[in-house]
Amino acid sequence: MSRAQRKIAHINEVVKQTQTEPNSFDEMEIIHQSLTPLNWNELSLNTSCGELYLSSPLFINAMTGGGGFKTAEINQKLAMAAHEKNIAIAVGSQMSALKDEEETNTYEVVRREHPNGIVIANVGSEATLEQAKRAIDMVEANALQIHLNVMQELIMPEGDRDFSERLQNIEEIVSNISIPVIIKEVGFGISKETAAKLKDVGIKYIDAGGRGGTSFSQIENNRRTDRLHSLNHWGIPTLVSLNEIQAAYPDVHLIASGGIRHGLDGAKALISGANMFGMAGPMLRTVIDQDVEGLVNKIDSILDEIKIVMMTLGVTSPDLLKGSPHALFGKTKEWINQRT
Repeated sequence: MSRAQRKIAHINEVVKQTQTEPNSFDEMEIIHQSLTPLNWNELSLNTSCGELYLSSPLFINAMTGGGGFKTAEINQKLAMAAHEKNIAIAVGSQMSALKDEEETNTYEVVRREHPNGIVIANVGSEATLEQAKRAIDMVEANALQIHLNVMQELIMPEGDRDFSERLQNIEEIVSNISIPVIIKEVGFGISKETAAKLKDVGIKYIDAGGRGGTSFSQIENNRRTDRLHSLNHWGIPTLVSLNEIQAAYPDVHLIASGGIRHGLDGAKALISGANMFGMAGPMLRTVIDQDVEGLVNKIDSILDEIKIVMMTLGVTSPDLLKGSPHALFGKTKEWINQRT
């Protein structure tokens, strides 16, 4: 199977994948406050994550890499919605276009449709410094994601098996790139041990990319004849990963993704210390089922949900949600108590 065919297969799997994984956000409750001193019109969703200044903490996270016309069309529609709502968007892995120039339009379309917005480039941790620079130039990126996907590669029949130079690659890129470099997991979460290693090589931005959303273990297993089903639920849940990262790296610029389904989950991520949060699978399914207008409406609903939580908790901006009263339950509480 070619890389382009594999990307189309990934899209098809994400679209039909249903939420069966236990979600750590369901084991967190926000403590309702019955009195608020605020006026709705005083609320602002403007926020920042390090050097990134955002109109809202929500962004469309990476999901679709090279795959020809179909992925170019999807990316165009995602970018159109991002432009209309002035939110950030991350493109999928650009490694395919770095190896095949015919795939570059799949990504360049995002900048064309979102000319003045925040666009985040994306490469794998196998990328060289030269490849990272090309990926940034391809979409005139404001930031660069480097994704970590060891488990996905190991389950993928044709996946990589040598990861010995990955941390060295990351260090070289972050030392020579002037825009923010974000390390992002792809659904398996980042531990405190990994966060400490990333801190040591100069990384300042980490996207937890925790377990709970799209399962790339399941996606790659579905492509195998000898399926490794015991690994379908591997990984660190997102809320746990957010806590782990902060335990090792308190001043990190923290990003949440992995199983965020709506604005309430996003608000829980912000309360748990994230500066911004990304959604991928729900955005992809919405734009395929309901086109750009449907995705714009979904984004409006998510932003309204965040503002309602802000209003109820008496805070005027998303960054002030951090540490708001909440309670944890079940496995999430047990894991955090043992590990942080």
